Amino acid sequence: MKNLTVLLALVACGSLFAASPAEQQVAEAVKAPNLSVVHLWAPWCSNCQAELKSGGWLKTVKENPEVKFYFVSVWNSGDDGRAMLAKHELSDQPNVTILADPGPRKGADRINRFLDLPLTWIPATWLYKGGELRYALNYGELRFEVLQQFIADSNAKW
Repeated sequence: MKNLTVLLALVACGSLFAASPAEQQVAEAVKAPNLSVVHLWAPWCSNCQAELKSGGWLKTVKENPEVKFYFVSVWNSGDDGRAMLAKHELSDQPNVTILADPGPRKGADRINRFLDLPLTWIPATWLYKGGELRYALNYGELRFEVLQQFIADSNAKW
């Protein structure tokens, strides 16, 4: 009986830390041999809004049709931010997938890890190829010429 109690406690703890459906989908997607860009953002975030308004995301997405872009809205109570991405012409791009983590913006249930990496600030942009993290750009707005260089470097034959 004691073993059963321990087993049930372990199962319960494991389910507390289970990845969200969005995280599970991205975890599978980044295993693909081609390059994947994972962008963690939220529609209420002023840095995220500035990136979108600059047009840098749309230009980068259009210039790299072979790259898969995953816009994952976090800390936004499950809202994927699709309306804002549509406003900036990203929602209908064939190489863009829009997802949302169900967690809240604040409190104990706020996500603080994604794909087993710390998530402490948004926007955050991570580049994966073949399941391996190539670059992680954290803590603020990105410069799109740097992102483009990282995309080119990740696709280069070594």
